Amino acid sequence: MPAPFNTMLSADQYLPSPNHDERPAGTTPDLLVIHNISLPPDEYGGPWIADLFLNQLDPCAHPYFAKIYHMKVSAHALVRRDGEVIQFVSLDKRAWHAGESCFDDRKNCNDYSIGIEMEGSDRIPYTNAQYQALARITREIMEYYPGITSRRITGHENIAPGRKTDPGPAFDWKRYRTALINP
Repeated sequence: MPAPFNTMLSADQYLPSPNHDERPAGTTPDLLVIHNISLPPDEYGGPWIADLFLNQLDPCAHPYFAKIYHMKVSAHALVRRDGEVIQFVSLDKRAWHAGESCFDDRKNCNDYSIGIEMEGSDRIPYTNAQYQALARITREIMEYYPGITSRRITGHENIAPGRKTDPGPAFDWKRYRTALINP
């Protein structure tokens, strides 16, 4: 187990989500999972993603919200379209982002992963500011948790195939990985 360290990212905001718990004893994160989210679907801006992660989503604010407002979900952080980073869960805690999942024949990815949401959708390209911010916080995470190597960064689609499609074909993995090594 590594020495204690700051489990907070250099985020622009910290909005503590109640949707987390302790990782299993002796578990250190060794996987980073990239997701996407937009609320309402394919729309950007507004407080809706944060409201969902904080259990404050108004089911009457949009017809889609009536289907999801009750869900207890979170991510460690969100990268907005303008590159703003909002952290919701401390890195040492288990955020509820992956659901039923498996990586390298190891189930329950929430137990040993960090989840980063990109404000976006499968089909709309992500912004330059998002790639820069994601690369920056990924480097921080990799410094905190050396078990997270470039081989241990994946998309939600790869740990929950058939159930999830994010971050989708619009996410440029090559661009992201290049930004990781060329700050």
